[in-house]
Amino acid sequence: MNKLIESTQQRYAIALILLVIAGFVANSPVLAEAIKIGVVNTERILRESMPAIQAQKKIEQEFIPRDEEIKKMALQAKNLQDKLEKSGMTMEENERRNLERNLANLSREYQRAQRQMREDLSVRQNEEYSTILERTNRAIDQIAEKERYDLILQLQDSVYRSQRIDITDKVIQVLENE
Repeated sequence: MNKLIESTQQRYAIALILLVIAGFVANSPVLAEAIKIGVVNTERILRESMPAIQAQKKIEQEFIPRDEEIKKMALQAKNLQDKLEKSGMTMEENERRNLERNLANLSREYQRAQRQMREDLSVRQNEEYSTILERTNRAIDQIAEKERYDLILQLQDSVYRSQRIDITDKVIQVLENE
């Protein structure tokens, strides 16, 4: 909820800034030619750029062994559950309790492993994405200097923006040429 409010406030602030700039531009023909604004969709860069795609593949490869282990644990738990359901009534009490204990332990271990993998995956993704965002900021600086932009805004999702001011494709191109 706080992120939604924060995101909405950011949009309003950006819209207000753009309206103020547009007001200056509309009232001054000299300023109309002097101000150059660009917009970058960083979410799209993290989804579509080659460095982001490569980072995602790298992370997937790193976590395949752990994912396989977790799948094995799930299969073992399913097999123990099936065995308990099929022959639990005919087993000796001691054997059935051991089987139930093993199933409970395996279930806890499975949940712990899943939770740990999600946390580690999130940390790795954040590491890779922060590196990509640093590179993205350098690419934006490079484009801003080369093409003499006065203002470049990073927006995830805006209500509307003209393709004329969207430089996301240029940023992706610079990242891929690095």
